[in-house]
Amino acid sequence: MAESKTDHDDTMKDFAEAVNMTPAELEKWLKTEESKEVGWPKDGSAKESVGHASGRRIVEIKRTKKADLTEDDLAHMKKVVGYVHRHLKQRPDGDVSQTRWRYSLMNWGHDPLKT
Repeated sequence: MAESKTDHDDTMKDFAEAVNMTPAELEKWLKTEESKEVGWPKDGSAKESVGHASGRRIVEIKRTKKADLTEDDLAHMKKVVGYVHRHLKQRPDGDVSQTRWRYSLMNWGHDPLKT
């Protein structure tokens, strides 16, 4: 079932709030070893984690015109929002600047240290 315009707009707003990294920042991050070392393997493959693949998809979505977004794009955007919100609730104590928790969030386009 297709989303209504209101649902579409809500998804766009929630995604923009959850993903606080620019496409360029996210692309740069995804090239790091830290980015590649966190997350669950995608489809049982040790090649790339689910979060790392999501990061690549987020870059594509952020570079797509709003009018050109597909239902599949919107579904992924909702998945990203859900992941970021759930993961933020699991913030560990102390300095998180060099933690797997932060690195995983960054794979999903959210840097918790970015203001």
